[in-house]
Order: sequence, then structure tokens, then C-alpha cells
Amino acid sequence: MLFCLLNSIRRHPQSYPTLPHPHHPHLAQSPSKPFILFKFLILLFFYSSMKTKKVSILTSVFHHHFHSKSQKLLGSLPHLQKLVIHPTPNSRTQVLESIKNPKSINLDQTSYTPISKIHTQSTPKLESRNDDDVWLIMKDEARSDADQEPILSNYYLTSILSHHTIESALSHHLSTKICDSNLPSATLHKLFMDVFTCEPEVVKAVKNDLKAVKERDPACVSYVHCFLHFKGFLACQAYRASHILWLQNRKNLAVLIQNRVSEVFTVDIHPGAKMGSGLLFDHATGVVVGETAVVGDNVSILHNVTLGGTGKSGGDRHPKVGDGVLIGAGTCVLGNVRIGEGAKIGAGSVVVKDVPARTTAVGNPAKLIGGKGNPVKLDKVPSHTMDHTSHIEFYDYVV
Repeated sequence: MLFCLLNSIRRHPQSYPTLPHPHHPHLAQSPSKPFILFKFLILLFFYSSMKTKKVSILTSVFHHHFHSKSQKLLGSLPHLQKLVIHPTPNSRTQVLESIKNPKSINLDQTSYTPISKIHTQSTPKLESRNDDDVWLIMKDEARSDADQEPILSNYYLTSILSHHTIESALSHHLSTKICDSNLPSATLHKLFMDVFTCEPEVVKAVKNDLKAVKERDPACVSYVHCFLHFKGFLACQAYRASHILWLQNRKNLAVLIQNRVSEVFTVDIHPGAKMGSGLLFDHATGVVVGETAVVGDNVSILHNVTLGGTGKSGGDRHPKVGDGVLIGAGTCVLGNVRIGEGAKIGAGSVVVKDVPARTTAVGNPAKLIGGKGNPVKLDKVPSHTMDHTSHIEFYDYVV
């Protein structure tokens, strides 16, 4: 502070305030160098005394005498307007207390305000840490991965660490993945940012999808791993953006994004479909979801699953999948059929009729385990357990 004061006076003498004449108060004089030097020595003496914990009564008296004038002096300089000193009423008492017990209070040597309070006031809390906040956990994971593999540090920086929000990071990553010569990354980035920042429910669904993948897929080692490398997750988030555009009647743009996602990720989800949150598209290659399909919350779908129609007739023609459903790999669910909540569809099945809630259907055409009259009821949510074989009867057979 002292050096800033002297440097400002040296460089801008014309802006230094005038002082009253000691014998003629109605006159004014420019500050003299001895006076400036004297004030500098006094403040330096006070500073060194505080450092060595040898504060004397004389020091406190000097400070009490010159503090008010130095405050006005600093406040009047145009280049030090932001430097505001706030003396406390009991500053002299605090000094005397610090003499008796130097460890009793930690004081800032300019304002006699506790340093802990100064730091709290001057440093705003940018992010409140919550263990449930996926974004903050992702940033920690990215830092750890970059430390373990320095060759990827720039990749983690541009993809995760340089962004302040998950919306920004996701917009950047998706736009980088699906851009081409006719659809620049910058254009897509702005488009995705507009959608994610204006639709908080979409961002909430994104985080629920991340949690679903991390909890249900043992191959997922971290949130950042899913965010950067799992194409099922990325295709689902691109669908969410295209679905908002579809609802805004920007259907040409929505279908264009659908086409690019299909080409890049081999996942074809029509922007008109309705899908909930907490979704897992495991591996995801070859997944097809039709225009009028509906998928509930907390659903797990494996690769090569088709939720399709049965012909060329229009209207509501695609499956309706309830909450907590597990659909195994290679399954086709065709037509406007309903898969009840908590049901399980075995791998390779072809479903053309409704499946009751909490039952298991398997085969081509699919049949209920336990029979239609008394099907076996599942006691757990299959999309959470990811159990593909329980309650399925196997028979000896010869190929």
C-alpha cells in the first residue's frame, strides 16, 4: 500500500491534494517531500512494529493521530479511489489487547478488521459444493484424469475444465461431435446453448441420465467418462435438443440434427418421440425410436433395440414404454403396444402385444413367463438391477 501511494504521488503530482498551512489555515500549500517522507517513516515504523509484535503505546498514539488524515489523503487520490479504509471504533483498544495477548486476535494491519472477515467479504463464493452436483464431481474427475494422463490435459481442458456450466460443456462437446462442413461447430454450439440455458428441465434430465449410466453400467468408471465417451448418452442429449426444436416448430433443423446423430453415433431417435429422464442406452448401436414412441423415466435399453411401427399408416403407431422397463439387446417392439411399468423384455424378443407391468416377456413372438393367466411378477425394478436372466426358464435343447 505504501509503495502504491508513493508511486502514485511521483507519477501524478498534480492530482495530489493540497494540505492546510500549519500557521495560516486559510492558505494552502503543496505537500512537501519531508512531510511525505515523515508520514512514510511513521507508517513503516508502525508496520514493522506489528510484524515483530512489539507494538508500543507510542505506536498506537501515532496511528490514532495520523490515521484520519491518511484516510482522507488516500481517499482523495483519483488512482486509489477503490482503496477504502474502514477503521473500527475500538481500534486502539484492539491494539492494546494485542499487546497483552498477541495471539488473541488476527488483525489486518490497515483497517484492524479480522483477516478472516476481510477474505470472506472480498472473495465471493462462486460455487457451493454439493456431493449430489454431478457437474462439480465431473470437474474433479477431469482434473484427476488429466493428472494421471498428462497427454490428455488439453482435451480435458477444452472439453470440461474451461467451462463454467454443464450446459456449456455439453454444447461444446456435442457441436464438436456432429458438426460437418455444412453445419459448423460454432453454429451448433450456439444452438445447443440456447436450448440448454432456456430449458432447465432438459439440464435436469441430462444429469439424471449421467447418474443412471454411472449407477447401472459397470463399465462406466466415472461421470466424465460417460460424458465424453458414451455415445448412447451423447445421442440421447442431442435428441433432447432436437425435441425442443421440434416442439418449437423448427422441424427442418430438428430432423437435420437427428440425421447427423444417426450418422455419427448410429442411434436414430426421431425428434418427435417423447422420452423421460434417467435413461440408459447401453452401447446404443442400432437403437431406433419412432416418431410417436413414448419412453418413461428410468428405462434401460440395450443395443439394436427398435421401437417401431408396423406399416405405412400414419397417426399414433409406435410403442409406449413405462417407467423402469428393461429392454434386452436385439429386441423389436412393434406397433402401438404398451410395455407396463417395471416390465422386462428378454434379448432378441419380438413384441407385438401389450406386456403387463412387472412381468417378463421373451421369445419370437414374445410370451409371458408363467403364462398369460398367471405371469411371474418381478419384485424389483429390472432397469435398475439390469438382471436379464432371472425368472426366465431354460430348456435343454440340441441344435
